[in-house]
Amino acid sequence: MSTALSPAALAARRFLGNRLALAGAVFLTAAGVLALAAPLVAGHDPNAVDLAAFREPPSAAHLLGTDSTGRDVFARLLHAGRISLLVGLLSSLAALAVGTLLGALAGVFGGAVDAVVMRAADVVLSFPSLVVIVVLAGVLGPSTAMLVLVFAAGNWPTACRVVRGLTLSLREQEYVQAARAFGAGRAALIGRHVLPAVLSQVAVVGTLLVAQMILLEAVLSFLGLGVQPPRASWGTMLTDAQNLTLLQTMPWLWLPPGLAIALTVLAVNFVGDGLRDAVDPKGTRR
Repeated sequence: MSTALSPAALAARRFLGNRLALAGAVFLTAAGVLALAAPLVAGHDPNAVDLAAFREPPSAAHLLGTDSTGRDVFARLLHAGRISLLVGLLSSLAALAVGTLLGALAGVFGGAVDAVVMRAADVVLSFPSLVVIVVLAGVLGPSTAMLVLVFAAGNWPTACRVVRGLTLSLREQEYVQAARAFGAGRAALIGRHVLPAVLSQVAVVGTLLVAQMILLEAVLSFLGLGVQPPRASWGTMLTDAQNLTLLQTMPWLWLPPGLAIALTVLAVNFVGDGLRDAVDPKGTRR
């Protein structure tokens, strides 16, 4: 007699059966490990200036060459990954935490609470996010903490709307109605029934937000409103290649950070698609 698999086991099987999602997860794990182990793997100080090694091509001494001040590109690429991945992850977690809590409160309480939360979300979504981020970055001053704060403040409505919609459906379910009948308060409903039920969908939203945050960080750092020199992010590394001559003759200055951004965002999107298919109750078993 076959043993019935739990919903979590079925979701894990569907995810592991998705080759693109699995490849994305492996890539992100490897990128995270390399970023964390950057001081051990890089072999050079990412901020050490050596004018004698001005824009050297890749060699045994410098695996990915050097930049306009003689700094090792490979070392900067690994250390930059720390900043870009950290900003993407922390800002997404903060946006998810705020959005999930507000969405659950709006769905469970309804009425005035729902109206206030959703109007606040509409206000945030009504402004062009990049323009608002650029203005706030100029007012607050560029820093990693500022990026996390601004990104989270501008993206919590995404999770909020998803969680609110799910909560409105969940509160009509029989087991939730039974919990209410037995005297469960709204806080208990949110903690015991709503949040566990929406976590899988929130995880999917989170992966998509991570990809958006990494791209936004790269754009702002490229514009000089993100991470400030001498610290490196993938966006700031791209600022070394702003003319046609460098693009044509010195690809080692822009190709590594450009590929890092593109591959990381692609991997995150693959994982997000895999999670979405895995948690979809109508998904086909693999």
